[in-house]
Amino acid sequence: RAWTYRQPEHPKMIAAAATIARAIRPASLRASGSALAGRAVQQAALIQRPAIRALSAQASSNPIAVFDTSMGTFEAEIFMDKMPITASNFIDLANTGFYNGVHFHRVIDGFMLQFGCPHAKDPKSRMAGTGNPPGGSSFTCNGKTIARDAGGNIPDELIDKTSNEPGTLSMANTGQPNSGGSQFFVNTVHNSFLDWFDGQTPSQHPVFGKVTSGMDVVNKIGKTKTNMRDAPETPVKMNSLKIK
Repeated sequence: RAWTYRQPEHPKMIAAAATIARAIRPASLRASGSALAGRAVQQAALIQRPAIRALSAQASSNPIAVFDTSMGTFEAEIFMDKMPITASNFIDLANTGFYNGVHFHRVIDGFMLQFGCPHAKDPKSRMAGTGNPPGGSSFTCNGKTIARDAGGNIPDELIDKTSNEPGTLSMANTGQPNSGGSQFFVNTVHNSFLDWFDGQTPSQHPVFGKVTSGMDVVNKIGKTKTNMRDAPETPVKMNSLKIK
């Protein structure tokens, strides 16, 4: 499972714990197992932690992402200095317009906002939560080319111990190694049990950014009325996501 809850506060969070991993994993993998994740592990083995730390050391000032949504605008610092590969993947997707027109597909009050699935350009899509960037695509990170695997996933970057505190941006995944791509979530409370270094649960969701302004907008989205699938009843659209 991608998300394991400790001391859940209400039944909806218990249900979310059981479904969020399946929601982000394509149906073919749910049926046959994660062969894709196995291939990703083999590719990720080529990228060692010392190399990741070296890329981090080369990074300079961190970029700011501007999230222009149908409910208002918020900004976030992207941790290029701490999480260069994950940050560069996000920045590449933002700069190519990947996130523009996509809707928040899962919102749980008192937990988080999930975003980044290309299928969620249609706010009513049943495939929302299963999409990724194009398989085999690539991006640059401090002058180096990083290839996404056949499923559009990037290597896990479990090197920084920033906790899943309110306002942090964290990578979503299926619970399998190296299964994060374009989807991420914004924490609205301190979800320390999602930290890769927590040790009390199998959840491993690395933080790669934090809201610097507009947290009131984030909280407003977090309070929006949702349907049985935790999707906002009134769609919340990302008009544009730009890097400055």
